[in-house]
Formats: sequence, C-alpha cells, structure tokens
Amino acid sequence: MPTYEYECQKCGNRFEVFQSITDEPRKRCPSCKGRVQRVISGGAGLLFKGSGFYITDYRSEGYKKAAKADQPSAGGKDTRKDSKPAAAPARKEA
Repeated sequence: MPTYEYECQKCGNRFEVFQSITDEPRKRCPSCKGRVQRVISGGAGLLFKGSGFYITDYRSEGYKKAAKADQPSAGGKDTRKDSKPAAAPARKEA
C-alpha cells in the first residue's frame, strides 16, 4: 500500500497516510479539521550501496564464500573436488 502526503490549507500541517490505492482521499486535517490537499511527493528513494550497482553486490556472505570456493586458485590449478584431471593424449605405436 502506498503512503500519501497531505497538506492542510488552513494551518499548513503536513502529514502522511498509509492507505490503499482504492481508499477515498483524506479531506480534513487531523489537527485543525481544515481542508487538505494531496501533495505529489518524490516517492521512495533508491538505495545504492557497495562499490557498484550490480545484484552480486547484495549477495549473502554464504553465497560469496561458496562462489569463492568454486573458483580456481590463483596458481592456475583447479582445486575443486569435482574436477577431473585432464586425460593424457593417446600414443601412437610404430
């Protein structure tokens, strides 16, 4: 449900109301009972955190650890348990 912002035209009071989109707009100020007008607000802000704006920046620590363990080591050798050594090339007999 959206949050709507209203402003009283009599006393200037600004307030927010959490209401369904199908609800009737408020007509009176809760403070002085004056007429109110709905204000168009900026809406919800976006939250960017981390070094970039990618979905991988928000991964859980468990996921990051598992992904790191799944990568080959820096020495170039594959240290994963499920990897198989490369097969030796077949030798031709003369």
